[in-house]
Amino acid sequence: MGRQELRVAILAIEGTNCDEELRTAIADLGARPEIVYLKQFEQRDVEPGERRRLADYQMLLVPGGFSAGDYVRAGAILGARTRASLGPDLEEFVRSGKIVGGICNGFQVLVELGLLPGRPGGRLGPPGAVLMANDSGHFECRPTFVAWNGGNFPALRDAPLGTRFLFPSAHAEGKLVLGGGNDLRALESNGQILFRWVAPDGSPATYPWNPNGSPGDLAGITNPGGNVFGLMPHPERSFFHAQAPDWTRSDGPSGYGDGHRFLEAVLSYAERKL
Repeated sequence: MGRQELRVAILAIEGTNCDEELRTAIADLGARPEIVYLKQFEQRDVEPGERRRLADYQMLLVPGGFSAGDYVRAGAILGARTRASLGPDLEEFVRSGKIVGGICNGFQVLVELGLLPGRPGGRLGPPGAVLMANDSGHFECRPTFVAWNGGNFPALRDAPLGTRFLFPSAHAEGKLVLGGGNDLRALESNGQILFRWVAPDGSPATYPWNPNGSPGDLAGITNPGGNVFGLMPHPERSFFHAQAPDWTRSDGPSGYGDGHRFLEAVLSYAERKL
């Protein structure tokens, strides 16, 4: 099996967006992405040829946006609907070691499902954290930088500690506050910190480089097994160099950005597991 056989499901319902940008990026990397609506997994109100099974995919990505209008709280409705319709299948997917990733609203969904920070065996359950409203009190949309923390995430295991990525942020509720027996020290010792917000020179972040006030500058985490990850900024929005905020002052729009480096690493790891 090669990269072209790597099937990636991008979960969507009403209100998700960035799914098309994510599909474009994954396809450019040579895999087989498909935007799959939740009702296709539920096999409800769709034609037989449009029905899908989660087990037929090697990776599940939950994109950004405002799923179900972010009513109740960000990601809560999609999380509840996913738990009700896909709970056992999703737990088996995680137990098998397949990759599940959430970006921005997708991160919020995975927290609502209890997959992040997570528990042994990939079990769903009550949230062990919450993504609260930004300290600034408003929607933050800006270029931001994150640094690889050297945690338990096999896709970046060979990257030097402190490797920086420019990923844009666009969220109103991104302040990660731990609860349910989870704390920052435990996540650090378990290697579950994927990314921390940093300033452009790599120094510790203050506002606006930490756009939400997350304690410990947490920008992304993984589950204990390292195969479920979530991050608030958007790698798919920095996939092509033309998406960079300063591309007009460089050599032109051709080429790739930091999102390409990150997503290529994720797909390379998934490909090795085929």
